[in-house]
Amino acid sequence: MKNALITGSFDPVTVGHTDIIRRAAEIFDSVTVALCHNTEKKYMFTPEQREKLLTLAVSGMKNVKVAVCRGLVADFAAEVGASVIVRGIRNPVDSAYEADMATINRGLGSHPETVFLPSKPEFLHISSSYVRDMIKYRQPLDGIVPEEAAEYLRSLTV
Repeated sequence: MKNALITGSFDPVTVGHTDIIRRAAEIFDSVTVALCHNTEKKYMFTPEQREKLLTLAVSGMKNVKVAVCRGLVADFAAEVGASVIVRGIRNPVDSAYEADMATINRGLGSHPETVFLPSKPEFLHISSSYVRDMIKYRQPLDGIVPEEAAEYLRSLTV
């Protein structure tokens, strides 16, 4: 049984994130999506809000569960029984960063492998930063955040 781990700050979750999660769920037996905290980032939403948004976004995916990662990703992969870390790649900058992270993770903990899934063309421009800008300027969120999470997200930004 192959279990995969997808990590991110998901501030907030986007349709690009859920596309990667859905595709991973089709490849692997189970997928754990872990909400992580990056000390280098400033967040728009609290960890609890991000966890709820993420849970809503994956609610229809039977072999996907949401968790919170409070330590090293490689250690957390071992904790949840994931032998593979899945990362979405939108562009060469993502690719270089994720390749470095894969090397680091492989040297830690359970030595998980990293699998890269390229973003579909229609999602290349969508990032959490883009969504936060749309929220800041009170623009529509249709097509950039998962429908399952959109209503809750709107309630947070009114």
